[in-house]
Amino acid sequence: MRTVVIGGGVIGLTAAYHLAREGEEVVVVDQRKTGLGASDVNAGWVVPAESAPVPGPGVVLSALKWMTRPDSPLYIKPSLRPDFVSFMLGMFRASNAKAQRAGFAAHLALAEDSVHLFDEYRADGIDYELHHRGLLMAFKDRELMHHHLGYVDLTERYGLAPEKLIGDDVRVHEPKLNDSVQGGLFFPKELHLDPGGFAAALHARLIEMGVEIVEHAPIDEVRISDGRILRVGSRGRSFAGDRFLLSAGAWTGPLSKLFGARIPIRPGKGYCVEVAPFGLRGATNLHDAKVATTPFSDRFRLAGTMEFGGLDEKVNQVRVDAILRAPGAYFRDWEPPAASEIRPRAGMRPMSPDGLAVIGRLPRLANGFVSTGHGMLGVTLAPATARVLTELIRTGRDSPLLAPFSPARFRGGR
Repeated sequence: MRTVVIGGGVIGLTAAYHLAREGEEVVVVDQRKTGLGASDVNAGWVVPAESAPVPGPGVVLSALKWMTRPDSPLYIKPSLRPDFVSFMLGMFRASNAKAQRAGFAAHLALAEDSVHLFDEYRADGIDYELHHRGLLMAFKDRELMHHHLGYVDLTERYGLAPEKLIGDDVRVHEPKLNDSVQGGLFFPKELHLDPGGFAAALHARLIEMGVEIVEHAPIDEVRISDGRILRVGSRGRSFAGDRFLLSAGAWTGPLSKLFGARIPIRPGKGYCVEVAPFGLRGATNLHDAKVATTPFSDRFRLAGTMEFGGLDEKVNQVRVDAILRAPGAYFRDWEPPAASEIRPRAGMRPMSPDGLAVIGRLPRLANGFVSTGHGMLGVTLAPATARVLTELIRTGRDSPLLAPFSPARFRGGR
């Protein structure tokens, strides 16, 4: 059986790998080179313990407050387009404790074996930088830390209990932190990796496995007959298959219309900047500032912000400057780099209104599937998503783990 995977980001590549590992014939079609955009421009974290959906208590008020600040962690560019208004209303409806807690539990259940899958990849010859150093959430505001402790019962249920570090204990754990940091939560089982290196290694392994990868081929045609997809096309080239997986990241929303669906995915722009190694012990979330910091073997990455606007990857220097200022409030001896020393990049995260991924069957299509909307959790959720999706595509069996992520939860997806 032949599966056509549309999208060569981390979600599409991992799905292609799991399908090929089961003996399936696979072709990956991407509109540009694989592994670009949000698949490369992210913190590189594998963090089930920090997988609560973006919508939650206080998000609406914060969003309204931050709309007047171009350097805020969350920026929403106002629009009266019906699809934008509908998306934002859905996001605001999901911004409550009950919905966020349910979404967090769904992510934890789905990602339960993600850590082991990343080790399996390396054992199979996928060579990339991977570190088992845990994740530290650093807080300047004790009230914010107290809020996070309200979700500890969920993480403990999945063996991800944090170590609570109060006062100077957090500086014993991470000596780079300054005296303004009030405490932290350390999750010892979390991982971090080089996301660009991971995507490139996956690409290379897929080629070795006989997977066909077609780049610079944006899908512009979908041929459907009697509830089945026959083929997709790009600039006159045709790709036939038995099954089709739409996993085009932030571009899934407009592409889904070609399949007769309306998957409500919007782009949430994020940024990353890399500087010289800083000597941090492990991945650290500067929680109050909403900036992620990741030490790699040869560089130090800062990532952050969420910007709801259009499908563009233009860099806003005001937002980059805000990311570069943040470590100065947390770390000793932080010196922001000169503008000439950095090359900031932006990537478009695929965001859904309720903050949950969209994984399952495309509506009214017997051989169509979708996997998108992973937001800031693409790397964290990619292996587990690929595992359960491969079972669905190959056998037709829906894992109970996929129920919260069904496309049918959206009115336009039914």
